[in-house]
Amino acid sequence: MEYPRRHSDFLPALAFLLPNFLGFILFTAGLVLYSLGASLTNWDLQRSVPFAFIGVENFRKLFGSEEFWVYLINTLYLMIGFPFAIAGSLILALMLSQKLRGITIYRTLFYLPTFTYGVALMVLWKKMYNPDFGPINALLGGVAHLLHIPFEGPKWLNSAQNLMGMVPQHVNLERRYLGLGAREALINMTVWVALGGNNMLLYLAALTNVPPELYEAAEIDGAGKWSKFWNVTWPQLAPTTFFITVITIIGGLQGGFEAARIMTEGGPANTTTTLAYYIYIKAFQEFQMGYASAIAWVLFAMIFAITLINWRFGSRAVNE
Repeated sequence: MEYPRRHSDFLPALAFLLPNFLGFILFTAGLVLYSLGASLTNWDLQRSVPFAFIGVENFRKLFGSEEFWVYLINTLYLMIGFPFAIAGSLILALMLSQKLRGITIYRTLFYLPTFTYGVALMVLWKKMYNPDFGPINALLGGVAHLLHIPFEGPKWLNSAQNLMGMVPQHVNLERRYLGLGAREALINMTVWVALGGNNMLLYLAALTNVPPELYEAAEIDGAGKWSKFWNVTWPQLAPTTFFITVITIIGGLQGGFEAARIMTEGGPANTTTTLAYYIYIKAFQEFQMGYASAIAWVLFAMIFAITLINWRFGSRAVNE
């Protein structure tokens, strides 16, 4: 049945939408375009040089700077833990989807770190990573003592070592930098927080929507637990996994600011400085607003391109 359109409703509807629309134009779209214009200038709040339009000079300088590539590598390196976080969220959701007494309490307990994630939790993790009296090194030392293994605890947030041996502040590798350091500390914290977070809730919701008759048909065919998961559960979770992957990658490229600001201040030797924190340094510490705007637009272009690639190939795989 088609309802007749009432043109008299158009103006009242427009009046209700206008405040939000104007807010978007003034405080979102307008500022985004303003930052694009700023990226083409030498805008410096210290006024060390006269304000001028310099075209793409900021972008040319950015791509020619080793500093930018080091911080890009830092950003990508800190995303290494994301596959483990997604897989852990799926495993946790499978466990919490069982019909057991008190399962709601367990779900709440696992989700609690997401509520508390912020300054307080990061300060707590910073204390836990203390190399001298932190509980993490104390636990590792106790295990090593029981196994009669010599143990020297990692320096964690005070160390520039990493699992790939990357040299601080340079795009290079050296064996002496192999080990556990600040990057791995932040990765461990991120994975721990993400395990019981929103990804777990998304997987729980997706698991409840899997048709029970698919499992019944698989059991009739003699499928075991692994076979039912691989042939029934996993294909049904493919759209959710695709969505989580896209959102996680976007968040990873944009992230790292809070942890760097609170726990490491980008150190040691800028090993935890991400592109997001680099924008903050250039804009609010060195006051190079034009250069910071250029970094922001390069980051936007990266996120946009990677998201398009994900949608181009990932959505095809999901639909197949």
